[in-house]
Amino acid sequence: MDISPARKPWYRVLYIQVLIAVALGILVGRIEPEFGKKLEPLAKGFINLVKMMIAPIIFCTIVHGIASMGDLKKLGRVGLKALLYFEVVSTIALVIGLIVINVLKPGVGFTPAGETFHATAAAATSSFGEKAQHLSFADFLLHIIPDTFFGAFVSGNLLQVLFVSILTALALSAMGDRAKPVLHGIDCAADIFFRIMGMLVKLAPLGAFGAMAFAIANYGMGALGRLAWLMVAFYVTSAVFVIVVLGGIARWCGFSIFRYLGFIKNELFLVLGTSSSETALPGLIQRLQRLGCSRSTVGLVVPTGYSFNLDGTNIYMTMAAIFLAQATNTPMNLTQQITLLLVAMLTSKGASGVTGAGFITLAATLQAVPGIPLSSLALLVGIDRFMSECRAITNFIGNGVATVAISRWEKEITAEELRQNLNLPDHIELPPPQSLEPPKS
Repeated sequence: MDISPARKPWYRVLYIQVLIAVALGILVGRIEPEFGKKLEPLAKGFINLVKMMIAPIIFCTIVHGIASMGDLKKLGRVGLKALLYFEVVSTIALVIGLIVINVLKPGVGFTPAGETFHATAAAATSSFGEKAQHLSFADFLLHIIPDTFFGAFVSGNLLQVLFVSILTALALSAMGDRAKPVLHGIDCAADIFFRIMGMLVKLAPLGAFGAMAFAIANYGMGALGRLAWLMVAFYVTSAVFVIVVLGGIARWCGFSIFRYLGFIKNELFLVLGTSSSETALPGLIQRLQRLGCSRSTVGLVVPTGYSFNLDGTNIYMTMAAIFLAQATNTPMNLTQQITLLLVAMLTSKGASGVTGAGFITLAATLQAVPGIPLSSLALLVGIDRFMSECRAITNFIGNGVATVAISRWEKEITAEELRQNLNLPDHIELPPPQSLEPPKS
């Protein structure tokens, strides 16, 4: 009996709706540029709706992610190895994105001098620059501390939200079992906020239509070419990261990255169709256990990786942020770009497998790093859905490779056993892994 869910009519699929909206936006901006310029409020409204949800989502995901890592006390060295792996590979992803975007420069020449958007961006940049000149290092550190606990959420200052989130997570971790009801409440709150985001995402076609019509009306068809160049650069960079970086890690573990991709091909197609790596989480857990990874390692590394090991999101954030700086003629020296990278290392921890989370964390990063106008996010609304697919797939592959790497590091499975299990047909049942208990620290 077929128990697969009924397929939606094509016109109700958000992916198709955004495609149509982008095409209509291009058409309107090309044929009726004056009318296209008036559609900017559609894009701004959508951006403001997304911005409204940034602080609570970042707070809930970071607090729950860090506080839940109280399990690391039981799992000892596995947790420490996982954290080390996550930070090293995530930093490599951020650096690669930063290098590629500076070499290719897809945003340079996007905005002609003298255009309305450029003038607005220049004014905002000048304002931020004046503030930065009068802000000492001590003032910067003091600015991270909000006047009140809830003041961080009222101001929308993401560095303050991150500061409050980390303090809350550390306090909950120290409470032990007494923190479980609070964590459950935070988890439920996060679910509420993401459901709200799910409703807001349905307005993405309107935002994409307004953003594309405004962009084409103001900057001409050349703007479309620059956005397409950014997409191509991001997809190629992610593919190189998977093949070279993750492929190198896989080779160190004793298996082929291409054979592994074939092993999880069904899950990859699911991620591709939904643009969310979370939808394939149950299947990934089963696949990794079939490979011979212990249940305790899979149970720790995979869920933790969904918040702390987002390679695709890291590549996207650095490339998109520098692209917007280039598109708005916002100068960023090496120090500012390194600051952006460091902030991205924190804000990326607030992303998850939910569709659109990368766009949220990009907005959070721009808010935390003064200089790049937040309004420039409107330029990416029309193509974010297509970037989301690549982010989700790269994140998904990265988490699977991370789990196998930690299992090999813990000597739970040999390279020969791993290669044999990768070649087994799906209908062959494997014996349960022997290492089911948490490792002793």
